[in-house]
Amino acid sequence: MSHSFSIRVYYEDTDMGGIVYYANYLRYIERARSDWVRALGIDQNAMREQDGTVFVVRKLEAEYLAPAKFDDELVVRTSVAAVTGARLVLAQDVCRDGAPIFRARVTVVCVAEGGAPARLPAKIRQQVH
Repeated sequence: MSHSFSIRVYYEDTDMGGIVYYANYLRYIERARSDWVRALGIDQNAMREQDGTVFVVRKLEAEYLAPAKFDDELVVRTSVAAVTGARLVLAQDVCRDGAPIFRARVTVVCVAEGGAPARLPAKIRQQVH
């Protein structure tokens, strides 16, 4: 299952050199993951309030391929690389004009209150297999 999320680069996203500040790519892919989860029909607020579980990033590998600049239109593509009962590995590419400029591989897990590991919601495991 693949998901696309559009982002426009605003002036506030850039550094003194006029290019996107490196940490903002992490914000972009986070927004895309949240949108993807919402598109799956998962309410993260309800998950936290009713089940006492939340998603957390356990591991992230990132590769910066080319800079984005003010007013660029970017698309974050998210796809599932692997899923188990307890973790989800996502491949996320930030693209400009269809070409990747940033790549990330993100491992997401669920935790209960206090940080104890929890199983991923069945809805996610079923929809991404």
